[in-house]
Amino acid sequence: MESAIDDAAKKQFEFFVNEHREALRHCLDGLTEEQARRSLVPSRTTLLGLVKHVTFVEKVWFDEAVTGRTRAEIGIPETPDESFVLTDGDTVESVQRAHREACENARQATASLELTDILPGNRRGPLPLRFVYLHVLRELAQHCGHADILREQILAQDAAAQD
Repeated sequence: MESAIDDAAKKQFEFFVNEHREALRHCLDGLTEEQARRSLVPSRTTLLGLVKHVTFVEKVWFDEAVTGRTRAEIGIPETPDESFVLTDGDTVESVQRAHREACENARQATASLELTDILPGNRRGPLPLRFVYLHVLRELAQHCGHADILREQILAQDAAAQD
């Protein structure tokens, strides 16, 4: 009985995490490269940078934490702040593709795991998969809010400029 409850809970976590993943990836839909890179806040946060950052989040929590590989081995920045930095090669298409691939890899990495399985590779120490899902869900929800506001501001700026 407990296994069935955990299976149902894992499916619920996956449903909500996937819903937020999709929302973040699609926040770039229909935007120009300039709009996606437009900076509206004092930090490095842009819509394109935000999706690049959540790709980093996927790799930290579902590769580093699951496998124990280092960030250097995975090919990601050492710090979250660095994950917002855009290169000349970052485009809407390339960042969306990288995010889609990271999400698929995350799904594969957790497919055989139970919520109570302990993941060895987190910098905070070993953590159960349940904690990881909750943390990632919280972070994705927060970034969905950021993306909604940034997209709204970008579209409003451009609409005002056309008037």
